[in-house]
Amino acid sequence: MPSADVQLRERVRRLPGMELLLPALEGLPPAYLVGGAVRDLLRGADAVDLDIAVEGDARSVARAVAERLSGEAREHERFGTATVRAGELVCDLATTRREIYDEPGALPRVSPAALDEDLSRRDFAINAMAVGLTGDDLGHLYDPCGGLGDLGDGVVRVLHARSFVEDPTRLLRAVRYEVRLGFRMDPGTETLARAAAADGALRTVSGARVRDELMDLLGEAQAPAGVGRMRDLGLDRAMHPALSADPELVASASLGAAAIGADPALAALAALCVRAPRRLERWLGDLHLTAANRDGVARAVHVAPRLARELRTREHQASQLRALLGAEPTVALALAMALGAPHDPIVRWVTELRSVRLEITGDDLLAAGVPEGPGLGRALDETLNLKLDGLVSGRDEELETALAVAGERTR
Repeated sequence: MPSADVQLRERVRRLPGMELLLPALEGLPPAYLVGGAVRDLLRGADAVDLDIAVEGDARSVARAVAERLSGEAREHERFGTATVRAGELVCDLATTRREIYDEPGALPRVSPAALDEDLSRRDFAINAMAVGLTGDDLGHLYDPCGGLGDLGDGVVRVLHARSFVEDPTRLLRAVRYEVRLGFRMDPGTETLARAAAADGALRTVSGARVRDELMDLLGEAQAPAGVGRMRDLGLDRAMHPALSADPELVASASLGAAAIGADPALAALAALCVRAPRRLERWLGDLHLTAANRDGVARAVHVAPRLARELRTREHQASQLRALLGAEPTVALALAMALGAPHDPIVRWVTELRSVRLEITGDDLLAAGVPEGPGLGRALDETLNLKLDGLVSGRDEELETALAVAGERTR
């Protein structure tokens, strides 16, 4: 029966891109596959990211690999890392290192270290394993922290007592691994997580770092379970006292987003904020989302309750749906559905009515003698409403109607 190293060696070789990367690493300093790629490889899941640790200068190794593969290496000086791109191969290389945190929540100072020390400074034991990629070491598993046993037991375990204090974003990451992998924090890790949440650890890190982990969690297929776990651990209140981690509302918002093509993570974020939109305005801004995403979520939490009420009150003609929904971001529509708005009119607006356009344009009205000005736009707008309601069809009717409307407006 093949040894574990031989089996793992073959699985490494079958990873996408390894047929290029392994020969390119020959003769260079020792390199190792690390992190989530090893975890997923051992679980039999697809490894998405290729993270490579190098006992040596990772940037010079990246340059050498890129040159051998006729690719390019992009270097990141602060952490001694680089990204290599060659055809479809993309991999990140980092020098094995130790980290020193000058204060809770701060970014670490780094310095070179051996592989074992590099692995021991990572977030969880299941992510603190490495597989050799060079020479006779190819396929050898390095597991100084017992990650393989935790994989078998379904456990998310930190490596030291100050882990959540030094990097509080690991609190959200731990929950994400729980829901993604179907794992659970071990009792000691959960005790540390609850203590860090109660002490306000998440408020010691930048909003951008919270955003990265929170949006990754809210983008998971099992995001509602993750939100429930956040509430259980007190992570919602640790981020802001007004946050409401309601897993049922998040589940409904995610379903609404799926029905109309909205971003499910943004819809879930809006669901977290909708109970106290004014109190959470600054917190939402501090997350440093893109302007479009920030504005979409902010708009959603303010208008979705009203949209839900109005849509529940009565049926709306197509033109009325346009007036009510046409200017709203899809995340607002998804949240309105979560708050009890009937789904059919929103889905109809997004999938059928929103794309309806006139066959005529302003140039046609100008050519027919309509003067430039706001009346021209209003004529087109009213004609589109009549078309949506089925009262106008075809180019000739559109033009006749728009000219009639424009004529009435100029009297």
